[in-house]
Formats: sequence, C-alpha cells, structure tokens
Amino acid sequence: MATVNAHDPILLVNDEGKHYLHYAQPGGSWFTNQGRIVFDEIIGQPFGRLVSTDKGQGFLLLRPTTSDLIRYLKRTTQIVFPKDAAQLVMELDLWDGRRLIEAGTGSGGLTLAFARAVMPHGRVYSYEARAEHQAVARQNMERLGLTPYVEMKLRDVSEGFDEREVDAVFLDVRDAGQFVPQAEAALMEGGLFGSLVPTANQVSDLLAALQAGNFVAIRVEELLVRPWKPVPDRLRPADRMVAHTGYLVFARKLNARFRLWGADSRQKRRAVEFGQWTTEDPHEVD
Repeated sequence: MATVNAHDPILLVNDEGKHYLHYAQPGGSWFTNQGRIVFDEIIGQPFGRLVSTDKGQGFLLLRPTTSDLIRYLKRTTQIVFPKDAAQLVMELDLWDGRRLIEAGTGSGGLTLAFARAVMPHGRVYSYEARAEHQAVARQNMERLGLTPYVEMKLRDVSEGFDEREVDAVFLDVRDAGQFVPQAEAALMEGGLFGSLVPTANQVSDLLAALQAGNFVAIRVEELLVRPWKPVPDRLRPADRMVAHTGYLVFARKLNARFRLWGADSRQKRRAVEFGQWTTEDPHEVD
C-alpha cells in the first residue's frame, strides 16, 4: 500500500473537482476558506483516501501523476501541455540511459517529464538563458527528487552545447531555426531532433534550417485532444477541448553524405546549385 512520506508531492481534490498540488512538509499546513489541513496528519496515510479540514471539508488525497505535476507545478513561464509532453517523450525515444539536451528549461515542467523517462541511468542537460526561470525550475526539480538526473546550465544556446554524441536534442526557444547548427553538432548520427514551435511562420523557418542541415524524416504535427463527458446514458463530447497549443517538429540527423536520401530530383538539383551537396554522394542527381 502506497503511503504519503514526508516531503512527497500530494494532490488534493475537492468535491467540485478542483485540484491542488502541495508537498507534505512536516510541521506545515494548507489553509483554505474551508478550513486547514495539517500535513503531519497526512504523512503516513494511504493515497486514495479522503482527508478532511478542521471544518469537516473533505478532499481526496492522490499521488500526482506526471501530467498533474506538469499542469500544477509552480511556474513563471507558459507550460507545455501533457499531450505535447507525452508525444515528445515518445518521438524522442526517451528511456532509461538516454542522454538528451533541452534548450529552454522554463519552469521545468517538460524537464521533469524528460528526467522521469531517462532515469536512473540517463541524463538531461537543460539550458536556460534567464536566471529567474532556472531558479524556479531548479526548486521544482529538487522538490521532486530529480536533480541527480538533470544538469542545469545558465547559457544562451547560441553559444552552442557542451555535450556531443547525445541521443536527442529538444529546442523550446524563440526562433528555433537559428539554433539548428548547434543541435546538429551535439547529436550523434541517427540522433533525434524535436522542437515545440508556437507559430506557423516559425515552423517554416525551422523547416528551412533543417533542410539546409543534415536532417531527414522531417515531420510537423499538431495534437488536438477532445475530452468526452463520462456519463453512460448521455455520452457526448465535452463543450471545450484542448486544441492548438503549438506545432511539434521532428527530424533525424544523418551523415552528410546521405542528407538527400529520399529527396526528389528537383531538391537534389537545388542542393547542388546552392553548394549544399555534390554528385560525389552515393545518390547522384538524376
């Protein structure tokens, strides 16, 4: 039976379905307009039970999922939605032992998802240009016990990355297309590239940069999630849905000799004209 330990993250849900993320700090309390919950009285209690304030208001005590943590963490930046985070973990092929560079730590919501995917033997190298954002993310990682798996660096990514031969690089920065060469330099051959881009014109710029580099299998995706009302005799879609939150762009790095593998004749001829490819490569221009 899973029980609450001191300092554990906990999710409290009221009878209206509102969610509140807290940490079970010894000696601490949570004050609401419906009474006070003393954390010492929660520590040692099983998850999945009902706890009450000193005024008798009940709250469901749950262990927060990664999705809950992403949505309710302390933050100073725009969050990455769980639907996008899950797709990124899958498409960047993150699992125990993988090494990933993240550019744009923000408040650490996506960092925690990456860290949970690659732990305990993997590593996330997370770059952030703004000290105030990094401070919030560092605190979030510490409270979740993820600091052994995340190395935080305060640096503008235009200066490049320290790491080489990593399995994946993820860019969540303004004008991501400008930093494709830095990502390419850090990736191993066959490594995976991903980026979350807010606007269509930025996607176009990023695609141009990837096509100018040694990348193939370039894809653009947009994920839409439509919840349904879970009422058996009146099952229908909910009135609201999580629609556009950003564009996901993925690609794979290849050896420069094979960068136009699968390209059509026009693309190959243009590459030769602009000096980006030569007919000495294994697949000559038709």
